[in-house]
Amino acid sequence: MLKAEYQARGPVPQDVIDAVPLELPPITAGQALVRVLAAPINPSDVLTLTGEYGMLPPLPAIGGNEGVGEVLEVAADVTGLEPGQTVLLPVGCGTWRTHLIAEAQQLIPLPSADPKQLAMLTVNPPTAYLMLREFVDLQPGDWVIQNAANSGVGSYLIQLAKIRGLKTLNVVRRESAVAAVEAEGGDRVLVDGPDLPRRVREATGGAPVKLGIDAVGGASTDHLAACLSEGGVLVNYGRMSGEPCQVGVSSLVFRDVTLKGFWLARWFRQASPQQQKQLFGELIQLIASGQLKARIAATYDISQIKDAVAAAAAGARDGKILLVP
Repeated sequence: MLKAEYQARGPVPQDVIDAVPLELPPITAGQALVRVLAAPINPSDVLTLTGEYGMLPPLPAIGGNEGVGEVLEVAADVTGLEPGQTVLLPVGCGTWRTHLIAEAQQLIPLPSADPKQLAMLTVNPPTAYLMLREFVDLQPGDWVIQNAANSGVGSYLIQLAKIRGLKTLNVVRRESAVAAVEAEGGDRVLVDGPDLPRRVREATGGAPVKLGIDAVGGASTDHLAACLSEGGVLVNYGRMSGEPCQVGVSSLVFRDVTLKGFWLARWFRQASPQQQKQLFGELIQLIASGQLKARIAATYDISQIKDAVAAAAAGARDGKILLVP
């Protein structure tokens, strides 16, 4: 048994984490022993290793915030869960390991489906789903613009928008990313630049764009804001550029564009159990049925954690990095 543990944080994320032996005690009442099947490496995981994320666990810590596993053993008093079941792991439990012990009531049974796709259920799909629904009342045929369209969230947003009959303008930072986003079903794919608003008007025929989704920050935020129609809402959920959001006066003052932030952890803290159940219920069915999926760039074993984190932190990749113990 292995775990990917870090005892410090630093600017080079792969330098602070190591695969070390894992020892687990016998399970006790109410618990289950789970073998981890797959766990992704998200941008937030990389920022946690560098110390730049908004919520940092105490050290030492095991990496990983989401994943799926197979139940190996349950305590005698546990009902509704049995060995062999695939389960969603508790959020933030440190999923970069081969095995873990969890409270049985925190494990959500999952339908039979590709565990690698199910492993990415907890973070990126809810982020895309909620940003499409929480800020603007969009109707079929409406346009949405997003940058970082080749990211995990970007891919899910394209698919969820298409399911709802929405049309997407997808902005990327390099020409080499265009083909993959087009293959995902993006209605229009554009490379970022100062002239983005003009190209967006040409692509939409001048139709209003009510919602923008920004993961980059810096000048890219301003480019998206300038593409929005009067009264549009721009939602930021990341800063891939490492720079603060910039929005020009012409957007804020003369066109009444609003800039808002979205953090999934805050939504979970404020949402009722019923809201969370409804969210996951819909997403689980979409993933299990194959209607919602993400590209996977590469998979790694826990013993390869340094290489895996380095690959996840690299900018030019096509798809998610997964740990598959």
